[in-house]
Amino acid sequence: MAIPTSRAKEPAKILINTELCNGCGKCVEVCTDFNFKIVDHKIQLSNHSLFGCVACGHCMMVCPTGTIAIEGRELSENDLFELPSKDAVPSYESLLTMLQRRRSTREFKEIDVEETVIQKILDAAQTAPMGLPPSDVHVIVFDSKTKVRAFAEDFSKYLSGIRWMVSKWFLTLMRPFWGKANDEMMRGFIKPVFDIYVDEMKKGKNWINYDAPLAMYFYGSPYTDPADSIVAATYAMLAGESLGLGTCMLGAVHPFIQYGKKARRLREKYGIKYPSREGLFVIFGYSKVHYKKGVKRTFADIHRVG
Repeated sequence: MAIPTSRAKEPAKILINTELCNGCGKCVEVCTDFNFKIVDHKIQLSNHSLFGCVACGHCMMVCPTGTIAIEGRELSENDLFELPSKDAVPSYESLLTMLQRRRSTREFKEIDVEETVIQKILDAAQTAPMGLPPSDVHVIVFDSKTKVRAFAEDFSKYLSGIRWMVSKWFLTLMRPFWGKANDEMMRGFIKPVFDIYVDEMKKGKNWINYDAPLAMYFYGSPYTDPADSIVAATYAMLAGESLGLGTCMLGAVHPFIQYGKKARRLREKYGIKYPSREGLFVIFGYSKVHYKKGVKRTFADIHRVG
């Protein structure tokens, strides 16, 4: 049995056409599962596989003669494509310029995001690295302001029903159990989030997802590497920026819709298949605001091991 995901439980099949093999050994070099060996200048399957083929596809992609084909775990020869030329890769300076120009945008023009642009964002996000193939990242697309607003209204009503979580008595009760840092976060961030999400929505102001014309929710399954959905969301955000959209990552929704019957009902309504350890909303739209300057951000610490 191979490493399981929600989409695949069995290892992929490795098909070898030895007549095409030139014995270069590149597949041996790139296969970290030790599936191959060279015998008499030809490739063979080894008996030393750790997990069974997980269909990363590296052997198939590096082979210069088309000797290897992978079938299974959502991968086949038909998924191969020619890599773009290195000359087409943006320079570091170009990439840094885009990153520096990016701002968290929450003010959008009353313009829909075109379907072709949405598809380009999804195409780019699907190139994100994953813990194990096939990807267990799931994406919910809200492709209009109306749909984005409807989710925000439902989420606000849901928060109203669990508002006891930020009541004074509950926070006082829980402080000894979850410690100082969590207590400070609950009082200084989570409680105000509840207040502004619920109370302002009653006044018609959407502080949850800002009535963006497009939102995407990235989440995983019980099998997912926790980082996968965050990385995919980041790729989507950068793709949106490259396409001229303003973007913003929203991290305050996901944690609240993971536990309990009310959370499950909300997930089911929007086709969210699983609770997941990590997840992220990204909103997109054509920005109403144009910034003149940026600000320098820093890490908490950069430590070089001596």
